[in-house]
Amino acid sequence: MKKIIISFIGILAVSFCFTACEKDYLDTYPTDQVSSAAAVLTTDNALTALNGIHRALYVRYGSQGRGGIGAFNMHIDEAGEDHVFNRSNWTHSYRWRPNSEPDNAYNTANWSMFYQWMANANVLINGVDNATGDQEDRDGVKGQALVYRAFCHFHLVRLWGDRYEPGGGNSQLGVPIKLDNSIDPIARNTVEEVYTQINKDLDDAIVLLNGYVRNNKSHFNVNIAKGLKARVALTQGNWAMAAQLAAEARAGFTLMDEGTYANGFQVFSENNSEFMWASQIVEDQSEGFGNYGAYISRNFSSSAIRGNPRSISNLLYDMISATDVRKTLWDPTGDHLNLPAGVSLLSSHKRFPYTNQKFIAVSNSDSRVDVPLMRAAEMYLIEAEALARSNQDGLAAQALYDMVITRDSAYTLSTNTGQALIDEIMVQRRVELWGEGFRWYDLKRLNLPLDRTGSNQSSTYTNGIMQVPVGDNRWTWPIPQDEIDANPLMDQNPI
Repeated sequence: MKKIIISFIGILAVSFCFTACEKDYLDTYPTDQVSSAAAVLTTDNALTALNGIHRALYVRYGSQGRGGIGAFNMHIDEAGEDHVFNRSNWTHSYRWRPNSEPDNAYNTANWSMFYQWMANANVLINGVDNATGDQEDRDGVKGQALVYRAFCHFHLVRLWGDRYEPGGGNSQLGVPIKLDNSIDPIARNTVEEVYTQINKDLDDAIVLLNGYVRNNKSHFNVNIAKGLKARVALTQGNWAMAAQLAAEARAGFTLMDEGTYANGFQVFSENNSEFMWASQIVEDQSEGFGNYGAYISRNFSSSAIRGNPRSISNLLYDMISATDVRKTLWDPTGDHLNLPAGVSLLSSHKRFPYTNQKFIAVSNSDSRVDVPLMRAAEMYLIEAEALARSNQDGLAAQALYDMVITRDSAYTLSTNTGQALIDEIMVQRRVELWGEGFRWYDLKRLNLPLDRTGSNQSSTYTNGIMQVPVGDNRWTWPIPQDEIDANPLMDQNPI
């Protein structure tokens, strides 16, 4: 793991974060070793380093199409059946290339990105206990760093490891667990071992963050730790835990009403009661054409949006009730005559059917959109799905109703039971979380095939990737070739 993982371990990664937030810091502590020690010398320094990780989530990692976690989530969504391209540009993930090419830049960059964030977190986890300062700050820093480590391992194992099989031994190879900053090559851990570490980190974080008051929604508190653990429990098929933690996580967060939802996801999430966690892009730290909003918003003036505004599958769109406000967020004509007040399209913006206006940038010239990373709606959906899959249909239907009624005032409590109720919940999940990075992961965790046929998907733009059966090697990404070449202990996945 020397070339990719270890190259980001230690203060080289932390220095990157300091540079983004407090450039004078490196002038004071010019060497990597001293900076590493200084990062955890005081709680003020540790908080600065932690802010660097928060900032690192929305910087560019190479090309414009690799703009941190927002771009990553968008690309994951592209690989499912509900996200439609109208042109054959920026199609790496849409065409499943990172899924099959170990030297693909999107494959390699994401592997590096998650291990880089984890390296930064490890500096804080392993050193902040001895930092000078208040215990509350030490706990807050360590708790948030533990959430980051769990978050990174969770993404890594779901991409580069075979799916978690609830009730199985899960001895299949996952990814290397990285808990320190050593430079020695290490081998891959099993999928079960990785999930054990993820859960341990989240359990520890929940204790440390209990009662902790965060500065804003780009930071973590106990709700975010519980929300992430609910996601993990859902993936593992631990229905009781998923339902309980999802309910606890959303406590204190109010779902958007129809009027707010109709305006689309605009900045700023701090004022949106439903947003639990979001990357809030500071104006003077904006990546411009590299931002999440430069690719997924409807109104920013970028070549990606002007030429290839993203659409929803017409099959999924047709499943949305006519009285549901979410139906207004995709325009079947492409004309977008119902844009929110003050939002306009340029004459150069191409019009295609079913294009989205779920995401709205600040303006045609400002691409900022707060990146949605966790919303209360997802917690209702986790709770509903977990209850339904544990045969608690009445409670599941009620949890679903409590969310959907805020989107569709004509919705009535579902009378479906069993698989029919589960299917209804999953449709609501697909609609609600479109573009936010969930659908491909859901297909993998539920062992379902990809099927884009019969919709407005074009086989030309997908490069023929219209169906991928269960068991295909491409459901598990190949380990980056650079990592294979550098680490003699690293085993490659079947390609």
